[in-house]
Order: sequence, then C-alpha cells, then structure tokens
Amino acid sequence: MRKKKIVCFKNNLRKHRLLMGYKQNEVAKLLGLKSSSRISRWEKGLAMPSVENLIKLSALYATLMNELYFERYKEFQMKNIRY
Repeated sequence: MRKKKIVCFKNNLRKHRLLMGYKQNEVAKLLGLKSSSRISRWEKGLAMPSVENLIKLSALYATLMNELYFERYKEFQMKNIRY
C-alpha cells in the first residue's frame, strides 16, 4: 500500500494573524467560513486558500499576498528570473 505524499505549503499566515491579534475562529467568521478548520489547515500548510480568500487575508492582515506565502513567491521568482 502506498503512502500519500503530504505536500506542505510554507507560509506566514499564523505570524500575520497573531501580529493583528486575531484568533482563528475570528478570522474564519470574518471570511464567512463556518468553522476555523480551514484556517488551521492553511496555517499548517496542508491546504492553500482560494485566490479570493488570499485577497481577503491580505486585506485583513494589512500585508501583501506575497508576504503571506513568501517562500513560495521567492521560489517562483528565482525560477523565472531571466538574465
């Protein structure tokens, strides 16, 4: 039996949430989600928010979207630099 490979999306969601003083359930409510389980999965890197939710998180945390997923952004940027 094969084990599923778990992909983790490194992010700064938890850091920015804590900097703004929010609890996960507060963020979920502000995003219109029924529970905080999605917020938890995003912060653990087990899932990624939709583009719409990423925009909302960016506005809520008063930061740029690339700051929330900085390592992914830098990884993409390095792969696409043209000399």
